[in-house]
Amino acid sequence: MTQDKDQLIEAFRTAAHRQLDQWVDLQTEMLTSQKMPTLRQISDQFTQTRSILLGGCLQEMTFQLSACYRAQETAPCPCCGNLLKRHSINAKTLQTMQGSITLERPYFYCHRCKSGYYPLDHALELADEAYQYDLQEKMLCLGIESPYSTSADLFKKLTGIAPSGHCLHETLNRIGTLAPIEEVIPSEIEIVRRIESVSTAGDDLPVLVIASDGAHAPTRPTGGRSGRRGPGKWREVKGFRIYLLDGDERIVHIASWHQIQDAAQFTKDLELVAARIPQDRVNIALLGDGAEWLWNAMVRCFPKARQVLDYYHCSEHVHKVAKLQYGDSLTGQQWAEATITRLFMDQTGSAIGGLKRMQPSGGEADKEIRKLINYLTTHKHRLAYQECRDTGLPIGSGGIESANKHICHVRLKRSGAWWLEENGNTMLRLRCAMYNDTFDTVLNSYISKKCLKTVV
Repeated sequence: MTQDKDQLIEAFRTAAHRQLDQWVDLQTEMLTSQKMPTLRQISDQFTQTRSILLGGCLQEMTFQLSACYRAQETAPCPCCGNLLKRHSINAKTLQTMQGSITLERPYFYCHRCKSGYYPLDHALELADEAYQYDLQEKMLCLGIESPYSTSADLFKKLTGIAPSGHCLHETLNRIGTLAPIEEVIPSEIEIVRRIESVSTAGDDLPVLVIASDGAHAPTRPTGGRSGRRGPGKWREVKGFRIYLLDGDERIVHIASWHQIQDAAQFTKDLELVAARIPQDRVNIALLGDGAEWLWNAMVRCFPKARQVLDYYHCSEHVHKVAKLQYGDSLTGQQWAEATITRLFMDQTGSAIGGLKRMQPSGGEADKEIRKLINYLTTHKHRLAYQECRDTGLPIGSGGIESANKHICHVRLKRSGAWWLEENGNTMLRLRCAMYNDTFDTVLNSYISKKCLKTVV
């Protein structure tokens, strides 16, 4: 066995030297140039020619390591176990980060199952597509950050490999479609680890914030890009962000999840995540604006948590009444500040009483005053901002607003961009995975699922 290993190493060494000689021959012109090239020019030359060296070495190593598979004459059917004889040997050209290689793979066909099988493809975890998983990973990283055409141009500039924008689009949709929330959200073990990272030796539990909000994404009807598809429309992206606050009010991200979906599905998704959180080990605060759907979902999933109405959302309602009632006068500013202070000090009843005694200056003012009374009455138990501050709970929705911007708006709300709903959700899932630090989990799971499908 040792002799076989030594022979394998020497054979590869010989092949690598042969590839190196070919690569060095490509550098002759630069080495003999009368004008000394710059370091950048030398580096660019290496980038342009490295596939000759690395691709050749990759081809040789794969060739030697797969010798037993290439020599196969029989193989069991992966479906029924029937012993199959080799049907043919078929070549496949693969694109990798190191360069292009060609593999000859024995093909086995089962007449009983009416399906074919490449054992070598399964052993090497080959992608069905020409671009292999090392390239597909890089395509995803660029495609989820920039428009597909821009990503394709960047990919060519950075790697020398030129997939089309359509190829990036198809790759992202293919992988993102198989990325369920169970994989995009960190595991229970990982969530506990992150909680423990901010826990202290004292009796105080770390603060865990569950913040929910709606964003908007431009969607278009299904159908081809040519011809009339009808008008697009804006759809609400319902999302939540879960994060910890350490002693310095630094945010430690736990998970984000955003999808174009209805309130019922949002609730189911939040329930799944809630089941992974050790709720007895954290001090939970629910944070949101006045939307009924998000409070119904959050309270259902975290019934013992402290509910906090977003301070800035509440403040906007107060200032709107002040402007309609008093205009831009100093009186209006003073009234708004006094009302917000009462709400801050848990004197909501006094603020509501003042609104009820207010004589509206007009029809619009009367309408907004009534709306504010109903708003404060509905959310009375979610105010008391000073108490929240004293106990270390947040009162502002900056965390979820930031998630809306970086996960949803940055990629979906671009000039001229209109999304099919399923494609928009695919993009959101992958962007959430990137920010949740579960991107590798999603990609590895996709590869495993594809490798389980061994028949063709």
